[in-house]
This record gives sequence, C-alpha cells and structure tokens, in this order.
Amino acid sequence: MNIDLSGRTALVTGSTAGIGEAAAAALAAAGADVVVNGRDADRVDEVAKRLGVRGIAADVGTAEGVAEIVEQLPDVDVLVNNAGVFSPIPVFEISDAEWLRIYQVNVLSGVRLTRHYAPRMVNRGWGRVIFVSSESAVQPPTEMVHYGMTKTAQLALSRGMAQEVAGTGVTVNSVLPGPTLTEGVREFVRSLYPDLDFAEAERRFMAQDRPTSLLGRLIRPEEVANLITYVASDQAAATTGGALRVDGGVASAIIP
Repeated sequence: MNIDLSGRTALVTGSTAGIGEAAAAALAAAGADVVVNGRDADRVDEVAKRLGVRGIAADVGTAEGVAEIVEQLPDVDVLVNNAGVFSPIPVFEISDAEWLRIYQVNVLSGVRLTRHYAPRMVNRGWGRVIFVSSESAVQPPTEMVHYGMTKTAQLALSRGMAQEVAGTGVTVNSVLPGPTLTEGVREFVRSLYPDLDFAEAERRFMAQDRPTSLLGRLIRPEEVANLITYVASDQAAATTGGALRVDGGVASAIIP
C-alpha cells in the first residue's frame, strides 16, 4: 500500500514529543505539508527544523491559543487532535481546577479546532479529523479517572461529528493507543519502580499494571503513527465514525 498525502496540509497538535511528533514525522514522510504545534516556541522550532516542517507555538487548551492557530492556518486537510495531558491522582482528591484543566486540554481543544476546520473541509469535499484517544476510554484507569473520562468523551465527539459530516468526503475517527513509550509514560513508569533500570521497570509495569496486554511491552510512538497515517489517507475513505485500537490488546474487549 502506497500512502501519498502530497498536496494535503496536516496539523498535529501537541506534536513536539511522543505520539504527536511521531505522527508528524510519518505524515511528512507520506508527503503531507505538516504543521507541528506545542506551547513552547523553542521546542516547536526545534522539532519543526528537525522534521523539515512548519510550526505554530500556541496553547490549544485555551480559546486564545486555538484562535492564534486558525489565524495563522485557516485551512487544513488533516487535523490530528493529539494534544493531551494526564496526571495520576486518586479520584476523590481531584480538585475542580484539575477536572477543568484536563477537560480544556484533552476535550475542548479538539472541539474548538474541529468546529473551525471540519466545515471548511466539507466545503472542499475532502478531509480527515483524527482524535488521539486511548484505551483508557474503554477501561478507565483507577489512578487517573479524570483522564479516562476525557478519553471517553473523545469517542462520543468523534462519532457525533462523523455523523454530522456524513456523505461529504470528510471522515472523523478516534485512534486508541495503549500504554506507549512517550517521555511522560517513561517518567510515570520510573516513578512506580524507581529502584529498577528502565527495561526491567517496563517489564514489571506491563506484567503487574497492564497484565491484559497481548503485546507484553510498551507500544512505540511510531506504531501509533502508522495507524494515524493510514486513517489520514485516501485508502481509509470508508473508515469513519470509528474507534480504532492500536493498544497491543490491552483492552480485553472485542468492540471497540
């Protein structure tokens, strides 16, 4: 299968590290004109130069940050709503401010950006909107219920938005990674097993904390990026309104 995104413009939010950076690199390799995004201008510039793409520094967790992006980039063909934050906190200790913070970044960023870009995609007769959700959407993690809640919300959003643009040439989907070897997850695993080297900590984490994984290891960001790139392509024209797992089998359910 030859995926060719030449002539397509793709915005990947939260793309200065981890899954977002891997997705930006994969989309660029497929020929897309990619725009990376993050809050830190120096980091955005560094990643944009390394990947040979454009960059926009803005906080998509705020209405002002989204407005700044759409002013600089009025149209895109592929929108990857990847920006997200997580923090392990016992559910009854999560403050109102923390509930609102994680909702603003993980959910409202995608709402605001898709609300701007999707209707314009419809007018052009082609577009791809991809929410980077998580297996936590279908099996909420006890240590961060608020994060799981936002990931479940993304599934409802992507399905509802897909229904709204039905038959227009625009698709909306969610991709559900499992535990992935990003810097944030690396630090989280290290915090759980501070006395072990990382290879052993990874094995212990998967065996004890994610025992349902059929893969038996942390997923690599590039493996998630491969699915994102496919969903962004012409070849995925019949895939819409879906929740697509790339979780290593950690969610012990058949659908999604």
